[in-house]
Amino acid sequence: MEKLLKSLPWWVKWIGIPVIALVVFGGLIASLISIVVGLLFKVIVFVVLVGALVLVVKRFTSGGGGGRGRDW
Repeated sequence: MEKLLKSLPWWVKWIGIPVIALVVFGGLIASLISIVVGLLFKVIVFVVLVGALVLVVKRFTSGGGGGRGRDW
């Protein structure tokens, strides 16, 4: 295999083979990127919602009840 690749022109090794790989595996690569981006988006939404929940709970428990300091 190494001897075969050495006998090929540079443009076949560096342009032709990667283009063929993208054509063959393009759908797989696109779906993997889509899964990673979707997961990253869900993680960011989760972090924002947990932060908002903590903020709301701290606001209501830190004297928001007229200074009485209600215990939930």
